[in-house]
Amino acid sequence: MADLVAMVMIDLGPAASRMATLLASVDDEQLGAPTPCPDSTLGALIDHVGTFAKAFVAVAGKDIAATGAPPPPDGANLEEGWRARIAGDLETLTAAWRDQAAWEGMTAAGGIDLPGEIAGLVALDELVVHGWDVAVASGQPYDPPVEEIEGASSFVTSFDPPRDGRLFGPVVPVPGDASPLHQLLGLTGRDPRWTPPT
Repeated sequence: MADLVAMVMIDLGPAASRMATLLASVDDEQLGAPTPCPDSTLGALIDHVGTFAKAFVAVAGKDIAATGAPPPPDGANLEEGWRARIAGDLETLTAAWRDQAAWEGMTAAGGIDLPGEIAGLVALDELVVHGWDVAVASGQPYDPPVEEIEGASSFVTSFDPPRDGRLFGPVVPVPGDASPLHQLLGLTGRDPRWTPPT
C-alpha cells in the first residue's frame, strides 16, 4: 500500500448515524435482495456491517487478539432486533474512534498490521461505500458529504494491485466529470449506475 499523508482525526459519527438510519428502513422482505457487491445479498451485507462495527472497535483499541479475519457474512445471522443491535454497535464504533489514541500508533485489521490513521480511513470507507450499497439495494436516497468521500478516497487511491475482490475489485472507469461519490465508487470496483435487477 502506498504511503498516505498523516491524517487528522475524522468523526465517524455522521457516517455511522447515516448507516443506522438506512438499516432502520430496510424491510425484512428485502434481505434476500441483490446488492452491488457480487454474490452478496442485502442480508449478508448488513451482517458484514454489523461484524465490521464490532471488529473496528477492537481495531481502535489496539486489541489485536480480536482483530482477526471476520467470518463469512450471512443474512441468516440477523436475529430479531438486529437493527437496534447494529445501531448500538455503530454508536460504540463512533465513540472508539473519537479517541485520539485510536488514530495513533499501529494496530491490525483482518490480520493485517497497519497504522491507526489508515485503519480509521478504512472504517470511514466501509461506512461510506457500504452505505451506498445498502441504499441502492433497498431503494433509498444517499448523499454523503464531500469531506467523507474525500477521506475514503484518500485510502482507496492508495490501494495497490492486485485488485482481486478480497478488498476491492478492478477499477470501474467513470467519466472525468463524474461526482466525487461516483469516482469513489468506481475506485472501489463498483458501477455507479448499478440498479437492482427487475
